[in-house]
Amino acid sequence: MKTVLTIAGSDCSGGAGIQADIKTITAHKLYAMSIITALTAQNTTGVRAVANVTPVFIGQQFDAVFEDIIPDAIKIGMVSSEEAILIIAEKLLQYNAKNIVLDPVMVATSGSKLLDDNALSALTSKLMPLADIITPNLAEAECLCGFAIQNKEDMIRAAKAIAGFFPGAILIKGGHLADDADDLLFHEQNVHWFSGERIDNPNTHGTGCTLSSAIASNLALGYNIVHSIENAKAYITGALRAGLNLGQGSGPLNHCYNL
Repeated sequence: MKTVLTIAGSDCSGGAGIQADIKTITAHKLYAMSIITALTAQNTTGVRAVANVTPVFIGQQFDAVFEDIIPDAIKIGMVSSEEAILIIAEKLLQYNAKNIVLDPVMVATSGSKLLDDNALSALTSKLMPLADIITPNLAEAECLCGFAIQNKEDMIRAAKAIAGFFPGAILIKGGHLADDADDLLFHEQNVHWFSGERIDNPNTHGTGCTLSSAIASNLALGYNIVHSIENAKAYITGALRAGLNLGQGSGPLNHCYNL
């Protein structure tokens, strides 16, 4: 059985973070492992508290995983401190990790910044260079490129700007565009658009986590970048179309719709 490791925060309500990742990996019939970077007290209505895991303990989790079961792919989500980012980068290099998908979680749905300047600098200079693909949404892409993104032309310009310091594949998610929900893949100087179907479902908690772990799952299965994204987007579409409705806020997806 192929194996996927998720490095992210825990969502006690089960819709995002580690819990969404494990469900997604399992739905792809793969073996899921996890390194927890933070504990969050949250539900469908918002985040109440965050308790960061110490860098030393993050490193110990890495050693426990890599000294026993080597992951075929890795998804990295919420890493909120410079110290956590540095230990993750150090351990990825130590164990020569492969097939790394980085979801650069920088901005909360409310618009609040989740990373201070030091952490953002460490993310872009230490962690991003180790990734095979990054999956920023529009707000996160704006943080990386330094200008506003309002249309598809801006998305291409942003991807080219990010490619100036990140050599891997860049998937800018267009879900918040006014006109459509197309995603842009910029890879090896090539532009590839993935058409996005807008599904009438307000319950979208954890979609970013789910997409990145679905991409990692497909990379573990041996698909290339383009096919991995196509398969992951089809999985997300099915999980949204299933119409699960839990909680009083923006609820979770049905990660196991296909089982």
